[in-house]
Amino acid sequence: MLRAVRGGRAVWAPRGGSGSGSGGAKLGRPLRTLRTAAPQRSDIFRELGPRLSRLGQALRGQLPESEGAWNSLRPHQNSPPPPERADVVVVGGGVLGWSVAYWLKTLENRRHGMRVVVVERDPTYSQASTVLSVGGIRQQFSLPENIRLSLQSATFLRTINEHLWVPNEPPIDIQFQPSGYLFLASEHGAATLEAGVKVQREEGAKVALLSPSQLKAKFPWINTENVAVASYGLENEGWFDPWSLLNAFRRKAMSLGVYSCVGEVTSFVADTADNTPGMPRGVGRVKYVNVRLPDSPEQQPVSCAIVVAAAGAWTGKLLDSATAGLQGSLTLRRLPIEPRKRYVYVWHCPGGPGLETPFLIDTSGAYFRREGIAGNYLGSMSPPEGREPDAGNLEVDHDFFQEEVWPQLAHRVPAFRSLKVKSAWAGYYDYNAFDQNGVLGPHPQLPNVFVLGGFSGHGLQQSPAAGRVAAELLLHGSCAAVDVGRLAPGRLWGSEPLLEAAIV
Repeated sequence: MLRAVRGGRAVWAPRGGSGSGSGGAKLGRPLRTLRTAAPQRSDIFRELGPRLSRLGQALRGQLPESEGAWNSLRPHQNSPPPPERADVVVVGGGVLGWSVAYWLKTLENRRHGMRVVVVERDPTYSQASTVLSVGGIRQQFSLPENIRLSLQSATFLRTINEHLWVPNEPPIDIQFQPSGYLFLASEHGAATLEAGVKVQREEGAKVALLSPSQLKAKFPWINTENVAVASYGLENEGWFDPWSLLNAFRRKAMSLGVYSCVGEVTSFVADTADNTPGMPRGVGRVKYVNVRLPDSPEQQPVSCAIVVAAAGAWTGKLLDSATAGLQGSLTLRRLPIEPRKRYVYVWHCPGGPGLETPFLIDTSGAYFRREGIAGNYLGSMSPPEGREPDAGNLEVDHDFFQEEVWPQLAHRVPAFRSLKVKSAWAGYYDYNAFDQNGVLGPHPQLPNVFVLGGFSGHGLQQSPAAGRVAAELLLHGSCAAVDVGRLAPGRLWGSEPLLEAAIV
């Protein structure tokens, strides 16, 4: 019987032998490092200020808890109330919200011609999907739209300092680790994986198919039992620091004039057939949003032309609650975007895979990647169908690792039969319960509410491209780079699901 001891050594009895196979394609081009271009600056005094600022932050972090000046300040205390009028209100200050805000200001025809406000209810980001994710980026999807969005996002990240660097600030380093993704498939999933690779290559992604023998030769630490074929990303895949990307978008957007506001959007006020002659029944147009200010019963109305609903896992709840007061002719259909809790475990294994370790997705759905260079790893898996954990809190179920995750990892990587669990956390997927794909476009019943969410685990990695696509659709009505018509919200009611086969 399995017993993983939290904080101690975990030992697992060996399973059966390993399988082998032959055939398959040879590896393509060698892995190419995804670099970030940093502006060249020789002015030492220009760099001195940011360094001193970081030193001050580090020193403040060492101060003891007290009621003094350092600890009495709350994150929202210096946040101004929202303006009374805006052109665009972005609800949600996660990476998707700040991405679309940045692109709206970057692509506007006239500098300072558009007033964009980002409203975030939790400035600490304690439950934000962005900062609680594992930070992966890949092009190994089954749908062309997802492949294109991730390819364009990888290009953006490769040249991030050309886009998001702010003068007089240090260059941006998102700590990208270009180790690739490695998907393993059994006989049952082989055809689906191979079909996905065909589409990925057609879209320009560099992906190799590996037979079990090729897989074993490249990664000797893998047990290839029950593996029929594997796909390995050769370029633009790996992982990075989500917090660095979020902060980079936020700083740059604010430098371009985007307003940042701490508060919660509680309701919409809209024109409907009940109060506006000539307005069709079943359709409305938001006139302003009500923003509840922190630690206050006060609500600030903000008139606006466009609302971007980018509240992550709470996008569905946002639209439910914000439109609850719209009575009569407008009954809004529910948006099936909801929070799904996912665990992430961190463990130490001195004899585990080395620096060449990719982001591995097992046939069982379990995954792991390297975390640093000192024998540390992180990973998990989604719960079995029908066993979703309670999303009302972010408590971690440590038994889930012992009973579900660890046996799969130890079978695939024998070195993981002995490991030490160090820590764990839980975060949220902004889960699209209809087809686990992103929702990107105007709401059919509220045409000036643009929905940007439901990416079900791949919103962070696609945020640079998704934000640009959203901005171009809002400003120009079309986007030449990526056709996202199939991702529009209208598909959620009455259409066939647009299923993505490669959801982790």
